[in-house]
Amino acid sequence: MKIIKTNCNFEREPLIAPFGFKGGYLSELWQTTAYMQSESCNEAIGLGTQSTLWSDANVFASNNEFVGNNMMFQMTSYALEKAKQIEWQTPLDLLNTILPDVYEYGKKITSNPKLRLTFALNSLVAVDNAAWILYCKDNSINNFEDMLPNDIKPALNCRQDKLANIPLMSYNVPLGKIVEAVKNGYFFLKIKIGCDPDKDGNLDKMLEWDKNRLKEIHEAVKNAETPYTENGHIHYYFDANGRYDSKDRLMQFLNYAKKIGALERIILMEEPFSEEFDEDVSDIPVRLAADESAHSDKDALLKIQQGFTAIALKPIAKTMSMSLKIAKLACEKNVPCFCADLTVNPILVDWNKNVAARLPALPGMKIGVLESNGHQNYKNWEQMKKQHPMYGASWIEPKDGIFTLDHSFYNSNGGIFK
Repeated sequence: MKIIKTNCNFEREPLIAPFGFKGGYLSELWQTTAYMQSESCNEAIGLGTQSTLWSDANVFASNNEFVGNNMMFQMTSYALEKAKQIEWQTPLDLLNTILPDVYEYGKKITSNPKLRLTFALNSLVAVDNAAWILYCKDNSINNFEDMLPNDIKPALNCRQDKLANIPLMSYNVPLGKIVEAVKNGYFFLKIKIGCDPDKDGNLDKMLEWDKNRLKEIHEAVKNAETPYTENGHIHYYFDANGRYDSKDRLMQFLNYAKKIGALERIILMEEPFSEEFDEDVSDIPVRLAADESAHSDKDALLKIQQGFTAIALKPIAKTMSMSLKIAKLACEKNVPCFCADLTVNPILVDWNKNVAARLPALPGMKIGVLESNGHQNYKNWEQMKKQHPMYGASWIEPKDGIFTLDHSFYNSNGGIFK
């Protein structure tokens, strides 16, 4: 295939309130579009959502929010120009070819020689999505399963009829909102830890804040019951975003969880350590999940060898192409995967949902899972939903904490080709 014409643009979507994680706060998220036209005159538009704080906290901290977003968007534009210079057979080939150049360009414009690869991948989501749609049009493919390469299909061979919607409880979500979510049917809570309460980098204060956060949440929801988990209780999914400096400090948190009866409720602990942390973690008594540190399938393999026993897939943050490669590796290594959010727009939720719907349930869960928190964080979420090509479909929004996936979801592929 050859791309002969491209274009791109973005919209700035404000958030309801500052969104805190990794010790920082977002106020808006840029929604990007990438347009492609092939030699056969087929056209495609791919969408992306940028998160500079998630993809490289150093870039976020070194620049104001607008500048960081603008640099990532420049990388999207650069990638589209590069894409016109090459021929490719599948979107995976296209990504493999342009990613090194885009990454080097990103290092240059951010003045950061240690730029995280995830920053480049985040900039390529819209480009990669457009490539998948164009590939399907040029090859007369009209469903998600036929789109998948044969060697990746075994990793995505399920068809879940229900997905637990994982809401995100960031630092500033009040306890009352968490209790309300549980009363509304949500039973798998993603909770941000690693707060820097006094903005002084003191890790002892961070640990105490995290313990207190765990205690107040556990005390408030520990007696709630659900039919969708193996033990019938609410499950916790803690995301530390690399804020813990040692196994000893993490074990202090987990020992406290055990002391108050919360340890068995922790089904996932995501990214407790920095990316550079290379000690064996197979002795940690909870399932550790790799997210942003598993930039690529090669990085994911290193994390599995280190002792991580789950992988967060993010087609909406690291590209569909890279996520499919990671899913294939994880399947071969018998490591469970799940789909996490980037606070993306409603259409991208269904790009993510197409993958989540085809993954086996996590150990401890009776149904599949999908993190989706846009409804909690975007100021204009209701307006954004109306731009979904399948607006009004029953599977777009969760009900009682559950996305119910019927034949119409699978027949329409969540609307991603529309």
